[in-house]
Amino acid sequence: MKEQLYRMIFRSPQARERWEALRREGTPRWRALAALPLGAREEGRPLPAQESESARSRREPPRALARRLAHFDVVSFDVFDTLLLRDVDRPEEVFSFVGAKLGYPDFRRLRVEAERRAREKKSRAPGAGEVTLSEIWQELERMTALPPAEGMAAEREAEAALCRANPYFLPVVAELRRMGKELALLSDMYLPGEFLQQLVEQAGYGRFSRCLVSGEAGVSKGAGGLFRRLREAYPPGTAFAHVGDHPLSDGARAQEQGFVPFPYENVHRAGGPFRAKDLSPLVGSVYRALVNRKLHNGRWEFSRAYEYGFVYGGLFALGYCRFIREYAQRKGVDRLLFLSRDGAVLRKLYQRLYPEDPRPVYAYWSRRAAMKVCAGLFPEDFFRRFLSHKADGRRTLGEALHSMELEALLPGLCRSLKLGPAAPLTHKTARAVQDYLTEAWDQVLAVYAPQREAAGAYYKKLLEGCKRAAAVDIGWAGTGAVSLSFAAQKLWGLPCRISGLLAGTNAQSTPEWDSAEPLLLTGQLESYLFSSRENRDLWKRHDPRLGHNLFWELLLGAEEGSLVGFYPAPEEGYRLEFSPAPHREAVGDIHRGLLDFGEEFVDTEKRLGLSLPISGRDAYAPLLEVFSGKNAPYRREWEAFLDEPGIG
Repeated sequence: MKEQLYRMIFRSPQARERWEALRREGTPRWRALAALPLGAREEGRPLPAQESESARSRREPPRALARRLAHFDVVSFDVFDTLLLRDVDRPEEVFSFVGAKLGYPDFRRLRVEAERRAREKKSRAPGAGEVTLSEIWQELERMTALPPAEGMAAEREAEAALCRANPYFLPVVAELRRMGKELALLSDMYLPGEFLQQLVEQAGYGRFSRCLVSGEAGVSKGAGGLFRRLREAYPPGTAFAHVGDHPLSDGARAQEQGFVPFPYENVHRAGGPFRAKDLSPLVGSVYRALVNRKLHNGRWEFSRAYEYGFVYGGLFALGYCRFIREYAQRKGVDRLLFLSRDGAVLRKLYQRLYPEDPRPVYAYWSRRAAMKVCAGLFPEDFFRRFLSHKADGRRTLGEALHSMELEALLPGLCRSLKLGPAAPLTHKTARAVQDYLTEAWDQVLAVYAPQREAAGAYYKKLLEGCKRAAAVDIGWAGTGAVSLSFAAQKLWGLPCRISGLLAGTNAQSTPEWDSAEPLLLTGQLESYLFSSRENRDLWKRHDPRLGHNLFWELLLGAEEGSLVGFYPAPEEGYRLEFSPAPHREAVGDIHRGLLDFGEEFVDTEKRLGLSLPISGRDAYAPLLEVFSGKNAPYRREWEAFLDEPGIG
């Protein structure tokens, strides 16, 4: 009956399979529960729609908890997932990094199996089956021929690199120390107690009065023995409290032994149901750990905008910047043009990552400005974006020509069409407007001539001395980079070849899905996330009709308004005009979240001494959660922040 109950609470097939395998091996229930990936028990929970995710895990202020704990003589703490949070969401992933350091294949599985064998052997002798790191490595030496001393040192190094202080408990422990309270560590762990003391000291907690670990003591929290050992070290009548994340080991067992439990929700249990799972193993584990720690440690509450940048934009922006850097190095690029507005935060992150690189500049360019400057080069695209895309009857002829800055041609147009300026722009009238403007094309180009010259003055200065440049944009047809390349060569005569780097190309669901194919073939465009040749599952699934483009653009859109155009000015030869900037505060929060994630991910890599490659497939995976059917309410809450489709 108990086994059926345990199976029922695991909604994830992977969790059920893992549970059943552990039980077949004879693992006690409490240890099997501890070994499961927390969060796998309740997967697929919809994202919070009307509050931030971190708001759900906000706890009482740390000092308030310290005041409650101060009523006890001795306060003991669980170590892992309480005082210390690893930069992986599953403890076994530590072994993957050990295997990487040792260069040994399949090490993670072998290390898990060695621990199982060591516990099985120990359980046949008197005692609780608790093992030490040395005993595990005795088994592992027989399985791998790896020297135990080298292996144990590598494992300790990986733990030290991946463990960080839980931000919630740093002030709790500091306040208890100020009050002179006796503090202890209790951990069901094979690592030596002295090493755990070093980890918590390294994390900033200082040294604890006592540290009892199951491997050395031969008894565990899960069976109640460690609590008895600690209680026996103090006089009768001593009041004990215990803080930990595991409901059984740190809760029920502590209470049975006379400790008052103070439960702390495991960050991965709280955040796991919201996290994307479809990532490569190690990048995914680090990603989920950083997000869960940030949002669910209980100390902070962030805005929904900040979380959007941190959770869904940080991994993408970091991977994209590395993709840009690799391309620039490989192609010998002289200048990196981070196009407005999507390039603003990307350039900021790029410069943080590569402060020595002089190539990145912020370059003003927009679809609206490009269509006017390059009207003579792309006339069909000019009419499609200014007329066809807006011929829904909601705009008038006067408004259409005003947006094109061709008001001077409006009287002649109205006479020719025998319509007034207030007539609606429909598909029929749009075709007539296009025919009229085509006949008057020389006049159209004459209106835009000052803007062409002003834009030329701007880019001549920006590209001075450059032979090869790359224009960085979000996507999707690559028109930003392509129009700029044509303008540089055909309008301004600049001796600079400009290629384009895109986050993603037009998806299969768009009518122009193959428009970029010739340029992808020749290498004039390269895409990071997906294209018809790379990550085709994303290319097929990404659907602009469902707003997917807009949710990506929301991550990168700058705090400033969109560029309206380049205009003549006496001193520089140009001046820039912008549309109003909506949602500046939210955009700023999104960018802060995105940049903070990049900083924390890179810090983890530095501690490990490894660079974790972020593929385009991994970078896209977090937003797949946003696009899932169950998260329609979450998406609706962002609709007011999405840019108007069309020219911008």
